[in-house]
Amino acid sequence: MEEFKTDTLCVQAGYRPKNGESRIPQICQSTTFFYGDTQNMADLFDLKAEGFFYSRLANPTVEALEKKISALEGGVYGLGCASGMSAVLLTVMTLCEAGDNVVCASEIYGGTYNLFAVTLPKFGIECRFFDVDDSDKKIRSLIDDRTKFIFAETVANPAIAVLDFDKISAICKQFGLLFAVDNTLATPALCRPFEFGVNIVIHSTTKYMDGHAAALGGMIVDGGNFNFKGNKRYPSFNMPDESYHGLVYADLPVAFGTKCRAQMMRDTGAIMSPQNAFLTYLGSDTLALRMERHSRNAEKVAQYLSNHAKIEWIKYSALENDKYHNIAKKYLPNGTGGMMSFGIKGTAKDCARFMEALKLITQETHVADVRSCVLHPASTTHRQLSEKQLQEAGIPANLVRLSVGIENAEDIIADLAQALEKV
Repeated sequence: MEEFKTDTLCVQAGYRPKNGESRIPQICQSTTFFYGDTQNMADLFDLKAEGFFYSRLANPTVEALEKKISALEGGVYGLGCASGMSAVLLTVMTLCEAGDNVVCASEIYGGTYNLFAVTLPKFGIECRFFDVDDSDKKIRSLIDDRTKFIFAETVANPAIAVLDFDKISAICKQFGLLFAVDNTLATPALCRPFEFGVNIVIHSTTKYMDGHAAALGGMIVDGGNFNFKGNKRYPSFNMPDESYHGLVYADLPVAFGTKCRAQMMRDTGAIMSPQNAFLTYLGSDTLALRMERHSRNAEKVAQYLSNHAKIEWIKYSALENDKYHNIAKKYLPNGTGGMMSFGIKGTAKDCARFMEALKLITQETHVADVRSCVLHPASTTHRQLSEKQLQEAGIPANLVRLSVGIENAEDIIADLAQALEKV
């Protein structure tokens, strides 16, 4: 289906029924699968044959979603994970071991920042942070022989910084380094990172991909465009895996994806549930339509807020005066999604007063579904960060994160207006 456009792939990719089969993927709510042929089952365990034998590693319903999102991104292999956080963790553990390090943008989701800054060091993996606006020279200075990949978000949550793919891709190519990006807030409907030099794409499918706040999940997509063979930076890909009778992953057509599933998914069991995969598959059918509406609504809301007397600043790259406007036009020409951040003139208490006065828009620990919602990141999702870390992540105390839904834009703006009157 490579010849089809994104909106067609949203509806058609991932699953094709045979005669008499269900038109949409069925929920395969089974932990295990029957085989009458002993050798066939042995070949599955040795990765010599394709199929399913235990839902901790692979499941037919999950596979349908994996194939759909891989097709949407233009990748070669997908892995459905229990959450976006597990997708990030499995990526790290597939590439790194104790003594290695990761170079990461500081403008990322708070949970990811905490994983990189607090949890990974407990396993001997260091994270070195950079600002997305840092010079090439400064970012290069963080890389050494034990660096395994550079990580960033297409659109940072909640800093709403837009990544300059070409800058990071050039650095990665210079060092023979893998480039991984979280594309959750842009989605493949607005940006396809593999087209800009990225090697691994990660999603929290809990957000726009599902679209309805109904199903937790994550996805890793292997672009199949990174050469591990003979790359001294990645010895584990070039050494025999004795748990698979000497298999060398760098020799395989899909090196990263196979290693991630065969080792990390096998040992952690962090796979997406069939029920959540089914719900996400259905939700993703309308992804292209929803992203168009999210983007258009957000543009109207951003214009309104940018002219409001009680708003100190606003970050939304579709605005012409936004510092990332030109980068967004290059990498997200069809819209920048429904996420924005703005600062209320006042304190965190003023932010709380504003959010509690909202009637249509709800305050919740979520973003990127059909309903508009707000959050105060400094006191919630990023509250574990120090003042210095909050500053580095671009999160001042008066920042309110707004996820613009697909309701009527006039109703959204009216709710914002009446709540701002209470500040």
